Amino acid sequence: MAVEKPLPQGAPDVPVKVGEPPTDLVVEDLVVGTGTAAETTSTVTVDYIGVACSSGVVFDDSYSGGQTATFPLAQVIAGWQTGLMGMKVGGTRLLGIPPGLAYGSEGAGPDIGPNETLWFVVEMKDVKAA
Repeated sequence: MAVEKPLPQGAPDVPVKVGEPPTDLVVEDLVVGTGTAAETTSTVTVDYIGVACSSGVVFDDSYSGGQTATFPLAQVIAGWQTGLMGMKVGGTRLLGIPPGLAYGSEGAGPDIGPNETLWFVVEMKDVKAA
C-alpha cells in the first residue's frame, strides 16, 4: 500500500515495503547517526511519522505540530523499544512493526485498527541517559 499524500510539511517519505506486512520487526537505517546511542534506559527526542500499513494513512507525526517528541524509551510500544536501541543521534531509521509489537488486537484510535502493522520513519535528535 502506498503512503497517502501529501505528507506533513518537513516530514520524510516513508518507504513502506510493498507486499505482505512483515511478521517480524523491520529495522533499517536510512541514515546512520554519529552521536550518542539510545539504550533501554535512555530518554530520547525524535521527529517521527507513522503510517498504517493496510491503508497508507499517516496516523501520527511530530512534523505537523512543529515540535519534536521526548519520552523515556521504556514507555513506548515494544517495536520502538527494540527498534530504536543502539540508534545514534543524527540517524534516521525505518521501522516496520507487526501488531504483536505495536497495539495488537485492540488497535489504537480511529486510524490504527486491530492487528495493524505500522511503518515509522524516526529521526533521532537527542539521547539522554536515565
